[in-house]
Amino acid sequence: MISTFAERLPKRVFLLAHVLLATPAIVGLACQPAVSQEAAYEPKSGQAGKDVVWVPTPQALVDTMLDMADAKPGEKLMDLGSGDGRTVITAAKRGLTAVGIEYNPDLVELSKRTAAAEGVSDKATFEKADLFETDLSSADVITLFLLSSINEKLRPIILDLKPGTRIVSNTFDMGDWEPDETSEPVDGCSSWCRALFWVVPAKVEGRWRVGDQELELSQRYQKISGKLGSAEITDGKLKGAEISFTANGTRYTGTVSGNRIEGKGAASAPWTAERI
Repeated sequence: MISTFAERLPKRVFLLAHVLLATPAIVGLACQPAVSQEAAYEPKSGQAGKDVVWVPTPQALVDTMLDMADAKPGEKLMDLGSGDGRTVITAAKRGLTAVGIEYNPDLVELSKRTAAAEGVSDKATFEKADLFETDLSSADVITLFLLSSINEKLRPIILDLKPGTRIVSNTFDMGDWEPDETSEPVDGCSSWCRALFWVVPAKVEGRWRVGDQELELSQRYQKISGKLGSAEITDGKLKGAEISFTANGTRYTGTVSGNRIEGKGAASAPWTAERI
């Protein structure tokens, strides 16, 4: 039957049919989809980056950093130098809106694919950007794994953010700005296991009027000193917009809002201060 049909075909068509029938491997190959010769991008720990080499943050430390920051659903997190995206994706799974800032476009695309695979693309986004040129003002929490020298360059920008913004760094400090808290998890983490936490303090340095007295404050990051009237204040602290100090044996606590402080003093009596 095949030979009878073949005799009726034009010679070129017959020859082509003969070759295809005689070489089933070619037929099979023709039916296979094209395979990309380019392997999927896989970052290598220690690879060079714009400001620092890339090293992944252990997942145990990611979880610890978010716990230290008390990162809550509905808040916004920005991860500076987001690498493979794991901090951003973990934050998104906790219900935060999370943004990764990364200069390497391959890492950005890898992070986007991973976020999609994890089902959090609606909350985890990634931008190819320079962290020094990025607006951080909308963040409630900022995470980073950079060198101390880079952190110090960022420090003036961070200190100008709204009071109460929480900062968590993997391993590296902020120079002479001492952390509010340090944690070194053990379980599930064998290297790069230290987290440092800061809260951006309100700016209170200067003179304030408290009733008929003057409150004079000096500030070094979250630590304050000075006088209330003629009495030296001690144990002065800021945690975001929350201020506390002791003067004349009385512990004063309050909340800073621009040029006004409202709080409680002796026997929970209210007190207020206005900037002079």
